[in-house]
Amino acid sequence: MRDSRISTLASLLTHHSIKVKEGERVLIKAHLIARPLVLELIDEIYKAGAYPYVDILDDEISKHIAMGYEKTQLETSAAWEMQKYKDVDCVIAVIGEENDAELAEVPSEKHRIRGEVMKPVQQFYINNRRWTLLNYPTKALAQKAGMSTSRFEDYLLDVCTIDYSKMYEAMKPLKELMERTDRVRLVGKGTDLSFSIKGIEAIMCAGEANVPDGEVFTAPIKDSVNGTITFNTPCPYRGTTFTDVSLTFENGKIVRAEADKTEKLNDILDTDEGSRYVGEFAIGVHPLIQEPMGDILFDEKIGGSLHFTPGEAYEEADNGNRSAIHWDMVLIQRPEYGGGEIYFDDVLIRKDGEFVLEELKGLNRDNLL
Repeated sequence: MRDSRISTLASLLTHHSIKVKEGERVLIKAHLIARPLVLELIDEIYKAGAYPYVDILDDEISKHIAMGYEKTQLETSAAWEMQKYKDVDCVIAVIGEENDAELAEVPSEKHRIRGEVMKPVQQFYINNRRWTLLNYPTKALAQKAGMSTSRFEDYLLDVCTIDYSKMYEAMKPLKELMERTDRVRLVGKGTDLSFSIKGIEAIMCAGEANVPDGEVFTAPIKDSVNGTITFNTPCPYRGTTFTDVSLTFENGKIVRAEADKTEKLNDILDTDEGSRYVGEFAIGVHPLIQEPMGDILFDEKIGGSLHFTPGEAYEEADNGNRSAIHWDMVLIQRPEYGGGEIYFDDVLIRKDGEFVLEELKGLNRDNLL
């Protein structure tokens, strides 16, 4: 794919997302299909006076290795990976999946062992290195989005290169309001959920860690979540896509979980103690991402959406929950998806996907475009 927007994207990733400085070492992890972007990134990093390094990813090879995972084997891999991340300053991960279900055959126990052993490595680079993650347009992603390959290429490049500076400024009032808020209530079809976010920082995401981006996230007080939430978008995890997911909470813990694949859903939620508690609550605001496609990097940013996340909390907005999983599940509240409301301390802040408080209206779709 040759497109001047590839150069624009490489520049955005290098200078806006990870803010590369002269003399720094930058690791590019990418699927081979993303070669055009990788080449542009290498050139851009060299222009910045920094040093690029490249790891090539392959899901089919990864699946074959994963089928036989043993703890001792993974501990060696973890040591190698940890040293690699210690040796670099920044990480750019470019995902070019050609089959989203490639890892679906890997037994849950193998996923569990890998998650347990590799978790310290993941946490090290997430919390100690500047990093960004994005998807490269592939036929598989285009198919998930219900678009032709060429149309999806245009779509991805447009949503990835939106004016993130404008988005960042519009997010500031929402961050400030979230950090003043105690009680949150979510209402919608099959949803009536309450929890507290008191004292937990709110994080603005505008094109740094994720591209595309467009969310403000925090976390609920771990034991404060009560009620039911029903998600109206596909919920992909470990190569399997779940639909009609409904979670019921008592004092923070998921006590009932149902979906089209209820048994497998509960199997994942039984990964460890923390997987039945929630580590993130976020509000999506990207004005060009409007429909779900079953890929969380896009779906969690949908304008008029929110997501609720069983599993690990981020250190920036930490409620103390620890888990080997972090599973973002998305609820769209625009009218065509059944509508819904968000209340902060009993005050309506968003209805049917549109912010109603004056100070938050800059995040509505027409004002971000």
